Amino acid sequence: MGETVSERVRQVMDAASVRQAAFAETIGLTPDKLSKSLSGVRRFTSLDLARIAEFGSTTVDWLLTGREPLRPAFAACASAPEADGRGHDTLRDLVERFTTAHEVLEFLGRSPELPELPSVRSEVERHVDQGVALAEDALAAAGAPTVSDLETPELVHVMERAFGVDVAKIGLPNGVDGAAWQADGFRLIMIGRTKVPTRQRFTLAHELGHILARDAQDLLTETHLAPGRQKDLTEIRANVFAANLLMPRDELSAAAKGRDLTDEELRSLVARFKVSPSALAARLSQLGFIDAETRSRLRELATEACHLLTGQSDAFASRTAWAEAARLPFRPIRSLYEAYLAGETTLRPLAAYSGLDVDEIRATLEPEPEDGAPSTADVDEGDLVFQP
Repeated sequence: MGETVSERVRQVMDAASVRQAAFAETIGLTPDKLSKSLSGVRRFTSLDLARIAEFGSTTVDWLLTGREPLRPAFAACASAPEADGRGHDTLRDLVERFTTAHEVLEFLGRSPELPELPSVRSEVERHVDQGVALAEDALAAAGAPTVSDLETPELVHVMERAFGVDVAKIGLPNGVDGAAWQADGFRLIMIGRTKVPTRQRFTLAHELGHILARDAQDLLTETHLAPGRQKDLTEIRANVFAANLLMPRDELSAAAKGRDLTDEELRSLVARFKVSPSALAARLSQLGFIDAETRSRLRELATEACHLLTGQSDAFASRTAWAEAARLPFRPIRSLYEAYLAGETTLRPLAAYSGLDVDEIRATLEPEPEDGAPSTADVDEGDLVFQP
């Protein structure tokens, strides 16, 4: 017969070598209530279990079921260069934080209802054609405006809403551009912080391709992502998906208009579609919109120069700044905070997920009034006063 919740709570108490009365005080229970819960007369509440899990550095899921937390094998990252020696720790830390938050929300009944995903069409055999069809279905399912009109932050929001993915932007090991992982209850995309926004945007679309194709049942990392150079069929499919998602045929056809494109027009297309000149060259050539000479000429252009010479240097600077900044998926933050407000858990899961101290979180979310600051009751109604 398996262990009970009470027996696992006793294990936490025994491991800490504390008396029952002291343990009760620590987790916010009276000794009588703790005694009744341990004997089965009273059920532990969700808040009780959250506090016990925090105290014992374990998870609520383990207290309830005895199951070890869901974690991916990190052997998949072994080929990734680790010049700074912290590559795996970075991925492992994010995965640990994300999955722990997911487990807490699942226990509290606050896991999101994930939308149904487009999938690889069973009648399409070639991986290249699967990537094309999957991109068409994804664009239809997203119901978004023209993708080229979306800045990458807007594209992330569309992906999170339409496909139920959580997108994190973090520091990744040297040479690793992105990673993806999906399970029954969540879909996670990780993209590296970088000074190359076009590469990051392509990686984002590439990882979404893996999610929609169900390639990321185990943690999947992308080392030196090079569109057009992979030999693995699933990587080829994800590349084709990304190209068709970010540079749809109809949009490029309307832009090319069946004529020879000047360098100025090519530079404008780079800035408009927010991709690298080489990625645009490959796509235009594959569609038959440019010849080999124009392709070579386009590949020699620099992304920043394309923005500068088309009067969009400010846009490029903004895109680069966003690409370099860290980003955690917002959905778990919102859900954990709502659970805290409802009295279902403490602030610790939110603090652990965000990487902040509990007191720092509390000070941010519940700031105390400054000394001497008048309360609203002390302020007479009257004309508004402008204060610079």
